[in-house]
Amino acid sequence: MSGTPETPNDPAMYDRLAGEWWRPRGVFAMLHWLAAARAELIPEAPSDGAVLVDLGCGAGLLAPHLEGKGYTHIGVDLSGASLKWAAEHGVHAVRADVTAVPLADECADVVVAGEILEHVPDLPLAVAEACRLLRPGGLLVIDTLAQTALCRFLAIDVAERIPRIATRGVHDPALLVDREALVNACAEHGVRLTLRGIRPSLLDFGRWVLRRRSSVRMVPVPTTAVLFQAWGRIPR
Repeated sequence: MSGTPETPNDPAMYDRLAGEWWRPRGVFAMLHWLAAARAELIPEAPSDGAVLVDLGCGAGLLAPHLEGKGYTHIGVDLSGASLKWAAEHGVHAVRADVTAVPLADECADVVVAGEILEHVPDLPLAVAEACRLLRPGGLLVIDTLAQTALCRFLAIDVAERIPRIATRGVHDPALLVDREALVNACAEHGVRLTLRGIRPSLLDFGRWVLRRRSSVRMVPVPTTAVLFQAWGRIPR
């Protein structure tokens, strides 16, 4: 089922594999674990009618983790097949590129960019669009892959050969995210990012492989050189 796109970072693969999104042990299994970790950075809605915009939402894996937090969940993605699944899970689906989102300025209390920036050719433009959507005081939440040799080795050379960790060809090494460039791009819009590295719990992963756990927790690590989270607020 994993397949290999003709070229790395082929957007069409998400339409081809749309039926895999909600299989906890399917080819997107690790994205379920990351969605749970991402949700831990999202507070309860600050007011009635609060909006969360989920950039690169896929099939809406974040949705179950937002239940009870009080947000209207708007998901933006290029894959129409994935968005159909997202809509079935309560996400208001918008088919668009994350660098050109057809939503109003300052419409969101939270903007999430989970595992999407490493797929975008124009990082500053994607960051500018995310910040444009934020209301004053709004929260930006990111997780992505770092532009390092270690990340290329672990996340592409190794992980893309492990079933259910990363699909073959999903990443283009040239698009991995330069952490300094990300921090500077956000700072241009007044967002001061905090970064921390994360990885799957090795104990949980072993139990998951043995089918003794249904999911795997993401845990903090002292380096941001592979997989990392970032968050910050736009000024009021």
